[in-house]
Amino acid sequence: MNSTPNLYYKQNRLKQLRAFCHTARAGSITLAAETLFLSQPSVSLQIQALEREFGVTVFERRGPHIKMTPEGEALYKLAEPLVEGIDKLHESFAASYGKLESGELDIAAGESTILYILAEPLRLFAKAYPNIRLKLHNVTGRDGMSMLRADDVDLAVGSMLEVPEEINYRPVVTYDPTLIAAQDHPLAHKETVTLKDIGPHGLILPPRHLSTWRIVDLVFRQYNVNYKVALEAGGWEVIKKYVELGLGISIVTDVCLTGDERLACKSLVRYFPKRSYGIVLRQGRFLSPQAMRFIDILQHYYLGELGDGVSPEAGMVGSEFEEALSGMPDAEGWSDRKF
Repeated sequence: MNSTPNLYYKQNRLKQLRAFCHTARAGSITLAAETLFLSQPSVSLQIQALEREFGVTVFERRGPHIKMTPEGEALYKLAEPLVEGIDKLHESFAASYGKLESGELDIAAGESTILYILAEPLRLFAKAYPNIRLKLHNVTGRDGMSMLRADDVDLAVGSMLEVPEEINYRPVVTYDPTLIAAQDHPLAHKETVTLKDIGPHGLILPPRHLSTWRIVDLVFRQYNVNYKVALEAGGWEVIKKYVELGLGISIVTDVCLTGDERLACKSLVRYFPKRSYGIVLRQGRFLSPQAMRFIDILQHYYLGELGDGVSPEAGMVGSEFEEALSGMPDAEGWSDRKF
């Protein structure tokens, strides 16, 4: 019995799967061809051969646009880790012997995460693996999640209030909600601060469409306390500066507090939820050796800060509060929300 035809198809299956995965990832045969340094007809023929072999249609073709069919989505989930694994076999083999001397690592994160969470772990990673090229994408949660789903980044780091079905979220550290005020502010010298104490003073908050504002509003309404907003400002560094200048007080997550600020800080954990930050991965995504090493470093760096309350729900004010957050844009979160 001649097994040559079967051997031929098996040898070409990787080419077909690679063409299919790159097309699925790019959403375009033309873009996939450019990435693979092939002609557009060559990529199309590879995909057609794959469809004939499996007896399915993997893409719906609508003029220049394509969309995966349900069969295509199922095949992509199976094929993508295999293609990635083969394409990065040399790096994985070298890493298994402690050699990680080339390649790159793409991470998506928001500004606050980049400033306060990633700086030291990235420094340690760069020192340990100086020949790995790092790409740090400062993006909103919506853009970051799109990059994660399209496999344009290896992983994301951020905060999530709810986790989509196809995403894995591994919290590594939690931070507390904190009131900050100028050192000469009337609240600076109170031992404990209540919502009623905060109410008469003007708050400085991130823009209204982000979740920090909505969480503040929700909590004050839950306790039937009036409050007022004196100023909208984007970014914790800007907010801290304006609070120092006496333009108002603010409610922040203490991830942004270094201890060098000229601020009075009061815990508000009895009222507001704790915030976890962690690793965000697409389920089924092949993790490169570079990504696995960085995850190891990130987890090891924060290991001393892991505790019982690392779940995203830690510190929330009841199930009513959690339900009210559903679908809310999150100033520091990852689930199609700005973070």
